Amino acid sequence: MTGNAVGTGVPLIGVLGSLTVSVRGRPVVPTASRLRTMLAVLALAAGEPVPIGRLAAAVWGDDPPQDVRRTTQVYVARLRRLLGAELIRTVPAGYALMVEPDNVDARLFVRLVDAAARATEPDTERALLVAALALWRGDPFQDARSAWLDRVEAPRLVDRRLAALERRIELDLADPSPALVAELQGLTARYPLRERFWGQLMTALHRAGRQGEALAAYQRLYRLLTEELGIEPGPAVRAVHRRVLGQATVGGPR
Repeated sequence: MTGNAVGTGVPLIGVLGSLTVSVRGRPVVPTASRLRTMLAVLALAAGEPVPIGRLAAAVWGDDPPQDVRRTTQVYVARLRRLLGAELIRTVPAGYALMVEPDNVDARLFVRLVDAAARATEPDTERALLVAALALWRGDPFQDARSAWLDRVEAPRLVDRRLAALERRIELDLADPSPALVAELQGLTARYPLRERFWGQLMTALHRAGRQGEALAAYQRLYRLLTEELGIEPGPAVRAVHRRVLGQATVGGPR
């Protein structure tokens, strides 16, 4: 980080959903779409320099203004009036928003997920994953759209969220509840091509003594993949299917 966050007026910034900004407890979200995009890009860097070229690519895409540097300066000046002049620092490479990473929900999410991966106790790992996932309020950058955010940053964050969710569910499968089954049914409906959710749904149903429903879930996945993609389920899901099928044949889970 290029420096410490400034004073007690440091904003708390949320990008995991609609853009939210709070300075001294007061919401101060920009109304202009391009200002919201610029703020989101600066917030993702959280104190690190963001080159003017990257800001311009995110804010204007393939239609930059004639004088990129001057127009960027104008937008930065507007953000300074909104947030406080001391919070956006001019640096040799461009600009830096002087906030600690934990004051930006996307950065805090990544730190918590990384900490969960290093945890040695399942309870600690799960608690960190739950805290990380609770930061999500919707799709990232909902009202700070740009081709760069949509193409680069949003997919990276969504992939990490889904991986964290899969891991949290894996920990919960030790003692699956009806709520977990319902959650997985919703996830397979929303992400029908993400096979791990299907395998987890089958496992949860099987461990709840619902072998017939587990086998039916596999058949739904099989039809979906063969009809839409021309492929069969992967080895991991097939292994779950074999376990469920074998135990259903002998009359129930062992």
